Amino acid sequence: MQTRMIRLIAVAALAIIAVGCGAPRPVKYYVIDPGPAPPAASAQQLPISLLVARPYTSHLYRDDRLVFGSGPVQLGTYEYERWAQTPADMVQEMLVNYLRGSGQYKGVSRVGSASHGDYIVRSNLLALYEVDQPQLAARFSIRLELFDPKSHSTVWNMPYEHDEPVGDRNVAAIVEAMDRNVKAGMQFLTGELNKYFAEHPLQPPATAGN
Repeated sequence: MQTRMIRLIAVAALAIIAVGCGAPRPVKYYVIDPGPAPPAASAQQLPISLLVARPYTSHLYRDDRLVFGSGPVQLGTYEYERWAQTPADMVQEMLVNYLRGSGQYKGVSRVGSASHGDYIVRSNLLALYEVDQPQLAARFSIRLELFDPKSHSTVWNMPYEHDEPVGDRNVAAIVEAMDRNVKAGMQFLTGELNKYFAEHPLQPPATAGN
């Protein structure tokens, strides 16, 4: 009995030594560079202030792990491949940058700041993950809407969904494809929002006696 106990202790000690000698796998962090937004076709500034809300999304995109799809119905997350910030925060930051960069609005701020806005830009982040079937691609799906707090109604909405092909089978190439896809989506959606305001100019407030 004593000999057996000594052997068990020896095996446990060897296991601890083996774990201690193994180098831990490093965590890699990735970003989608917001960069400067492409200049708008028209530099005319509208007398409109926008507040950009944090996207509504699932818990997967409120975490920093990169998401991958396995088949048509299953999603998983990488343990050691992570975003430098959560996708929800990243999308909100990019929307602010692209709307500000258009130069078409009097002000663009995040919801929760001290600023006040004529409209609230809300979004639903539906997908930001690696797709493996039928081919490797980076999927980005989002719906943007414009909420008017005065009328308590949504006055405009627009979806964007696209699978961007991935060249190489590695995480860095997947993130580069996501970078292209998200930037294309931001440019499309903010451009469509600019068109909405061009077609529906903000009406000046009614003066007394009218």
